[in-house]
Amino acid sequence: MTTTATEPKNIFLADDDADDCIMFNDALKELEFKTYLTITKNGVELLSTLEETVPPPPYVIFLDLNMPRKNGFESLKEIRKTGKLKDIPVVIFSTSSSNEIIDKTFHLGANYFICKPPSFFLLAKSIEKVLNLNTEQLQQQPERKQFVLTA
Repeated sequence: MTTTATEPKNIFLADDDADDCIMFNDALKELEFKTYLTITKNGVELLSTLEETVPPPPYVIFLDLNMPRKNGFESLKEIRKTGKLKDIPVVIFSTSSSNEIIDKTFHLGANYFICKPPSFFLLAKSIEKVLNLNTEQLQQQPERKQFVLTA
């Protein structure tokens, strides 16, 4: 999964909260990255969209945990067991900051975890932090102590 400086980064966001999706999109537009954003409202829609569009895989998936029909845990499990999807970087993007939930997503194979920030500025900084990771950093799961990203 290589992208050039001029090639837009294809980003997926799976989140059922319309306000969070709008804020994410607005924050993404504030950053100095060329991107294309695909938004899905639940895990069923996410996996269906991935099945239809991969290859090429998205640069990264930002995945909420609490969604209807198929939650983020179920979606992550399915992504990791599906051959053409299993190597796509997945960043959990959740309101939860519980160690139990963070540990569970780590063990299910998420690449990073971000607690949804309380402000637009911190949201933009969090997204920027992910997009500034090089491809190798994004695709490899870090040690548990570096799994949670903060702005």
